[in-house]
Amino acid sequence: MTIGVFVGSFNPVHKGHIKIADYLVNNNYVDKLLIIPTGNYWDKKDLINIKDRINMLKHFETDKIIINETLNDLPYTYEVINELKKEFKDDELYLIMGADNIILFDKWMNYKDLLKLNFIIYKRDNVDVKSHLERLNKKDKYIIIDNVKSIDISSTRIREKIKNHENLNKYLDDFVIEYIKKNKLYLGE
Repeated sequence: MTIGVFVGSFNPVHKGHIKIADYLVNNNYVDKLLIIPTGNYWDKKDLINIKDRINMLKHFETDKIIINETLNDLPYTYEVINELKKEFKDDELYLIMGADNIILFDKWMNYKDLLKLNFIIYKRDNVDVKSHLERLNKKDKYIIIDNVKSIDISSTRIREKIKNHENLNKYLDDFVIEYIKKNKLYLGE
C-alpha cells in the first residue's frame, strides 16, 4: 500500500490543502493519506492550539484521508517518518510537500535520511522543483504534481484576512470559517 504523509501546521487548514489531499487520493497517487498537524516547536506566531487545528482537519477525514492525532508532539519530520515506518513496515511512504518546501529542504533536520523517501511535490509559487531536486542530488523516487490548479494563498495571508475581517469563502471551507468564528481564533487578542 502507498501511504502519503502530509505534515504541516495547517494553521488553518485551507482549500489548497484539501484540494491536494483529495487529488492525490482520487487519482490513486496514494492509497491512504495521513495528515499530521505539528505542534508549536519553533514559536510560530499565531499558531493556535493543536486541538483546534485537529478539529478543523477532522471535518475532512474520510476512509482514505486520516487525521493523525498521535504524532503531533514530534518536532521533526524525520521523527514522524521513523514512527510511521514502524507502523507501516510493509508499505511505501510518500512525503507530500509544496514546492516552496524543497527550496530549503537541506536545512531540515536529518534531511539526508528524508531524501531516501518517495516524494510527492506539488507545484507552487513558480518554484523550479527539478533544479532543487538536482541540487539535493535526488535523482529518483519523486513525483511532481503540476496539473492541479492551486489556490495561491498561504495560511499566513489567511490569518491576516481573518484579523481584517475580510471575506474568506475563496480560501476556507464553510465549516472552517464557522469554527474559527465560533472559537474566536486568529484575532490576535
